[in-house]
Amino acid sequence: MTKLAWLAALTLMAQAPDNVKVDTAQARALIVTEQPHHPSAMHEHPTSRIQIYLGAGEMSFTSPSGKVEKTAFQAGEVRWSPAGVRHISENVTDHPLQLVEIELKNHPHPFTPSDLDPLKTDPLHYALEFENDQVRVLRVRFAAHEKGVRHDHQVNHIVVYLTDHAKGPAGTVKIEGPDVHSEENPLDHPVERVAIDLK
Repeated sequence: MTKLAWLAALTLMAQAPDNVKVDTAQARALIVTEQPHHPSAMHEHPTSRIQIYLGAGEMSFTSPSGKVEKTAFQAGEVRWSPAGVRHISENVTDHPLQLVEIELKNHPHPFTPSDLDPLKTDPLHYALEFENDQVRVLRVRFAAHEKGVRHDHQVNHIVVYLTDHAKGPAGTVKIEGPDVHSEENPLDHPVERVAIDLK
């Protein structure tokens, strides 16, 4: 198999239906596996993305001018990747890396948190990772058997489980709609997830 055919096969595998976990008018979320030492072709992404790394590792990114930048990351780390940056990417570790990529199709809408916003009512469990005009990214942590405070979710949000939860194993990716609720971790271990509010 030629290198070009191999790269084409990898691209098709990354876009296979089994890897796509969410696909709506607002966003598409997929789980991508980067094999070690297989550089991509030079490319760019037409939409901005959220990247959530499911394991630790290091990637290199080569610009059209040949400049190489290496980025190390930890499991559970969240990154913003803007659209339109041409590059070659490569997993420079010696093991496969998995990440959740959330491709944003949405157009920014005004977003004003309510009085029941989880950052206001439940700051013990909800923390802001970052925010821009398309998304608000929250990290959610609960200790074993810990209860939260009643709060709301005003917009659709994609949830990525970083640990096993009562509602699914680590690596689960799903979309949830607006809601008002309280929650409790019924498990004997802490849980952690990332929630991406789609504005």
